[in-house]
Amino acid sequence: MTAFDDTLQRLQARAEQALAACLPPVAPPAARLKEAMRYAALNGGKRVRACLVYATGTALGIPLDRLDPAACAVELVHTYSLIHDDLPCMDDDDLRRGKPSCHRAFDEATALLAGDALQALAFEILARCESARRARMTERLAEAIGAQGMAAGQAIDLAAVGRTLSEGELEDMHRRKTGALIQAAVMLAAESAEPLPAGWAAALSEYGAHVGLAFQIIDDVLDEEGEARTLGKTPGVDRARGKPTYPSVLGLPAAKQRARSLRDRALESLSPLGDNGRLLADLARYIVERSQ
Repeated sequence: MTAFDDTLQRLQARAEQALAACLPPVAPPAARLKEAMRYAALNGGKRVRACLVYATGTALGIPLDRLDPAACAVELVHTYSLIHDDLPCMDDDDLRRGKPSCHRAFDEATALLAGDALQALAFEILARCESARRARMTERLAEAIGAQGMAAGQAIDLAAVGRTLSEGELEDMHRRKTGALIQAAVMLAAESAEPLPAGWAAALSEYGAHVGLAFQIIDDVLDEEGEARTLGKTPGVDRARGKPTYPSVLGLPAAKQRARSLRDRALESLSPLGDNGRLLADLARYIVERSQ
C-alpha cells in the first residue's frame, strides 16, 4: 500500500464516520424514511467529493474537523442526486454502490423523500457550521446543484437520449451534471480558509473544473469497460439507452486521452500551491487511473 492509498483510506473513513454522525438515527417519527437515508448514504461510494474537500483544506492548512461540515454536505447532496437519478422517471437503475438502489430496497415514494431530506440536511449542516464564510459556502453549493448546475445537467442528459451531441454539447452537460459539484467540493474548502494567497482561488477553481470533467469521462469509459462487481452498478446501461457519452462521441481511445489531458491540466493548475498541492495532485491521478 502506498502512502497515498493509506491517506485516501483514512479520509474515506473520516467521511464515513462524519456522515454516520450527522444522519438522523432510525427512530420515530418517519423511521422508514430515516432508514432509507442511512441506507443510501452509508457503507458505499468512493467519497471522492469529501476527499477533495479534505485535500483542499490540507493544502490550505485547515484542520480536518473544520472541514467535516463541507465534506458531509457535498456527500449528502451527491447521494440525494444518485437516489433521484436511479428513479424510474429518470435513469431507472436497479443497482447502486453494489446493492439495490434506494427505490428498489424501499419504494419510490420513500426514495424520493429520502433524497429530498438528504439535500435539506446538507444545507442545514452548512448553515450550522462555525465558518464565518458559511453564507458564501451555502450559496456556492446551491449554485453548483441548481438550474445552472447539476439539475440542468440532468435535464440536458434526459433530453439527449437518442440524440447525437457534439463534443462541446457533451462537455457542457458533463460539466454541469457532474463537474459542478466536484468543483464546488474544492471551493467549499477554499471558502473555509482565511484570505488566500494571490492566484490560489483561481488555481483551485481551475483544478476543480478539470478534475470534475475528467471524473465523468472516466465514468463513461468504465460504463463501457467495467464490471458490475467492481463498479457497484450495472455497466453498459448508457449505451443501451442511447445516451451520449464520451466513448460514443469520441471513441474509447480518444475519451481516455481526453481524461489524461484534463488530469495534466489539473496538475498544471496547482503550480501556485507548490508542495501544498501534493495531495490534490495525487487525487487527480487517482480519479483518472481508477478502475471503479
